[in-house]
Amino acid sequence: MTRLATPLALLLALAAPFAHGADWQAGPNSRLGFTATYMGEAFEGRFARFSPAIAFDPANLAASRFDVRIELASASTDNEERDAMLVGPEFFNAGARPEARYVATAFRALGGGRFVAEGELTLNGVTKKVPLTFRWQPGTPTVLEGEATLARLAFKVGEGDWADTGLLPDEVKVRTRLELTAK
Repeated sequence: MTRLATPLALLLALAAPFAHGADWQAGPNSRLGFTATYMGEAFEGRFARFSPAIAFDPANLAASRFDVRIELASASTDNEERDAMLVGPEFFNAGARPEARYVATAFRALGGGRFVAEGELTLNGVTKKVPLTFRWQPGTPTVLEGEATLARLAFKVGEGDWADTGLLPDEVKVRTRLELTAK
């Protein structure tokens, strides 16, 4: 009986995260970054501090929810001058509005472990729809890897002289890779 009890216990333990809303906790190797271009040269950045609250069950999308809070002052591109400008009033305005927030409560399955979160991003006091396309890879850890494209000017990112899309295009790619364990 012990041989049967062990596989049964393992099966129940694996199914447990899906039984009650599938809450997940992000591990220390999780990351949230972005890619933009300045004068034709791409650069990458990341946020060192962000808090993802993830409730996701691929079998029950209606009960799923993402709520990600991003500390804008933690933005880094490994360039001191650019980083100081990014958190300043012309871009992220982290002094006046220290946090961005992404919330998704509607999801669509694309097949093959791919989904779209139909979420809203609030940044600089502006809230806009930003769909996040992501791949869900169950395992130890479970991995959520996603990408979204946003128009920075719609969120008042890069105002004044920086509104010139010839120098700094409007499109910014946001990428995330979360290593998740069940709560």
